[in-house]
Amino acid sequence: MEQPSDQPVNDSQAVFKYRPVDFLFTLLGLVFLVADIVLDFYAVVSFYQEGEYVSLGVLLLFLLGSSVLGQLYSWLWYSYEDFRRDTKVERCLRLWQLHLLHVLQLGIYFRHAGVVEVSVQNFLTKSRRPEDVAVFLTHDLSMLRLFETFSESSPQLVLMLTIILQRGQLDPVTVLKALGSAAAIAISVTMYHRSLRSFLPDKMDQGLVSSVVYFIWNLLFIASRVVALALFASVLPCFIFSHFVCSWLLLFFFAWRSKTSFMDSPGAEWLYQATVGLIWYFNWFNVAEGSTRTRLLFYHGYKLVDISLLCGLWCWKITTEPSHSGITLFNAVITAVSVVSVYVLGLLFKIIYYKHYHPNLKREQMTGGSVGMTQNGDNAPVDKSPSGDEVDLMLMDAGSGGQTRLVSYSYESSDTVVAFRCGPSSPPPPASVGRCNNRMRKMADNFYC
Repeated sequence: MEQPSDQPVNDSQAVFKYRPVDFLFTLLGLVFLVADIVLDFYAVVSFYQEGEYVSLGVLLLFLLGSSVLGQLYSWLWYSYEDFRRDTKVERCLRLWQLHLLHVLQLGIYFRHAGVVEVSVQNFLTKSRRPEDVAVFLTHDLSMLRLFETFSESSPQLVLMLTIILQRGQLDPVTVLKALGSAAAIAISVTMYHRSLRSFLPDKMDQGLVSSVVYFIWNLLFIASRVVALALFASVLPCFIFSHFVCSWLLLFFFAWRSKTSFMDSPGAEWLYQATVGLIWYFNWFNVAEGSTRTRLLFYHGYKLVDISLLCGLWCWKITTEPSHSGITLFNAVITAVSVVSVYVLGLLFKIIYYKHYHPNLKREQMTGGSVGMTQNGDNAPVDKSPSGDEVDLMLMDAGSGGQTRLVSYSYESSDTVVAFRCGPSSPPPPASVGRCNNRMRKMADNFYC
C-alpha cells in the first residue's frame, strides 16, 4: 500500500461526458452493423449462385480475417482487465462461455450489446456511473470498429469497385455492398474522432467545423486510395496481392520502428504493429509519441507516388489492351489525374485542419488521467493501474474547511487504483466512479500532443 501523499491539482482534466449525440452514434453503429451482416450474407450467396468463386473466396477471406482479428483484440482486452465485465449482458456469461463466444467469432457482438445496454441506461437515468462506463466501453468499441474498417470494409470496397469496373455495369449486389462498406467506413471514422475529442478539456472542445474538416480529409484520402487500388486490380488482378504484401511488409517495418506501446504484452504489441501496417495501407494513423511531421512527409510522399504509379499502370494497360478499346487515352488520363488530385485535395484539407482547428496540447492538459475533484472544484491526478485501466472514487468532506488530501491505495491483484479524497474527518462513502480507457488515451495523446 502506498503512503498518503499530496498531489498537485490540474484544472485541465475533467470527467468524461456521454452526450446524446454519442448515444445516437451508438445506435447508428448498431444499425449499420446489422445491415453489414445482412449485406455480407447476401453477397456471399449471390457470388456462389453466379459462379463467381474467386470473388467469393476473396470476400470470405476478408470476412474471416477481420473477424478473427477483432475477436483477438476483444479477448486480449478482457484478459488485461482480469475479465472485468461492467454490464449485465456481459456478466450473464461465465468465463468459459465468454471464451467460447470469442472462438465462435461472437464475442464482439456481446460488447456491442453491453454498450447498447449501458448507453440506454445512461440515457434514461442520467447518473454518473453508467455515463463513465458507457464512455469507457464506447472507446474500446470505436477502436474495434476502426480495425474492422481497414481489415474488412475498405478491402471489400476495393473488391466491389473492381468487380464493377471489370463487368462494366452496375448490379444490385455490388452496388449495395459498396455503399454499405462506404457507410461503415464513414461511421467508424466519425466514432473514432469523437472518442479522441472526449479527451479534450471542455474549454478546448472542438466545434462541428473541425469534425467536418477531419471527416472530409479522411474521406478524400480513403476514396483516392480505394479507387486507385480498384483501378489497378481491374486490369492486373494477380499483382494486387503482391502489391499489398510488399507494401504491408514495408509499413509493418516502420510501425515496428515506431516503438509503439499500445498493448500490454510483447506478442500482442506485434499483432498491433501488424494491424497498423494494414491500416497504413489505406490511411494514416497516429501510433507513436512525439512530432509526426517527418513521418507524415515520408508517408504522404510514399502514398502519393504509389497512387500515381497505380493509376499510371492502369492508364497504360487500359489503353494498350484490345479488350479495353472502348476507353480513350484522354479519358484514361483524366481519370488517373482526377484520382491523384483527390488525394492532393485531401492533403490541403489536412493542412487546413492542423493550421486552424487542431489544438496543440501538453500531455498534462488532456482529460483522461484518473482524476478526482477537490472541494474547490480542482482536479488531482491518480496513479494508473498496471493494466492501464483506471477508476477513481471521489469523496467530499463538508467539514474539512476546504482542505482535501489525496490518499492512494494500490491493489496488485486488481486492475484498478482506488483513491479516497477526504478531509481530517473519516471518509464518507463513495459518491461516484470515473474510468479512463488508457488505450484510447494513448491514441489521443499521439493525435493531440
